[in-house]
Amino acid sequence: MAPAPLNTTERYINPEVTVTYWVTAIVDMAAPTRDELDAGTSVDLTGEIAAMSGWEVSADRVTVPDLGSKKTGRITGRINPGDGQIVFYASSDTEDVRDVKQRGDTGFIVILDGGDVEGQKGRVFAVEVSSLTPTVDVGGTEGARIMVDYSINDWAEEITIPAESS
Repeated sequence: MAPAPLNTTERYINPEVTVTYWVTAIVDMAAPTRDELDAGTSVDLTGEIAAMSGWEVSADRVTVPDLGSKKTGRITGRINPGDGQIVFYASSDTEDVRDVKQRGDTGFIVILDGGDVEGQKGRVFAVEVSSLTPTVDVGGTEGARIMVDYSINDWAEEITIPAESS
């Protein structure tokens, strides 16, 4: 008997689906509330994001050699976040992400990969803004951008997106 197949996926591309929020306060990262996500101090970053990277969580692999074998096995070691970065579009009047964040600000990046849909899964990262750097494209091949680097202090994976407030 063959093993059961993996669930059939509903494939998608990230534009117009994935949502990213900046949230200033979350009490329990593993279970953010709708009020926290919708707070007046929260910001939907989605429409101004040009690129994102470093929002992965991976584990070190630790070698475990022993005298009884020439083979060297590995075990899972410490779990580490990536180097979070979001590249935003810059505005010629400078009214852009720099009005929302400054170096040293702390808060949460909430990434809802399948959209802000009740019951689906998302990720929450506790972060500190490390730098905000406007870029210059001398060739004029892309819109002006601002790179924002984040130090990830903690995270919660596979959080359940809460229902809309009634």
